[in-house]
Amino acid sequence: MSFKQPDLLERQQAAAKAKKAALEKFRAKAADPALADRLTARTASAADRKAIKNAREAEKAEKKARDAERAEQAKHDAALQAERAKAESAERELALEAERKAARDARYAARKKRSKRR
Repeated sequence: MSFKQPDLLERQQAAAKAKKAALEKFRAKAADPALADRLTARTASAADRKAIKNAREAEKAEKKARDAERAEQAKHDAALQAERAKAESAERELALEAERKAARDARYAARKKRSKRR
């Protein structure tokens, strides 16, 4: 004899009733038309969020491409400016060299002139 009041069969029947009640409750919620409306609304909002995310990603990609293009243009402009500066520097150096040569020739001519006077 057992000291437990409900025997095994009664406990099993109670568990089966509880399972059946839980299943019926789930089926009732699944058949609810408001649930279908909520699921439709949730799906629509998820689609909207995805569209917004895709638009944001496309905008980021465009911005990245514009920034890369600007960087390339700045690099190109810097190279052109460096080339111009190098050309101007070479031109100034040639002008300075010509000026030095003219001064040197003038000194030489003055020296020759002095030596011819004597």
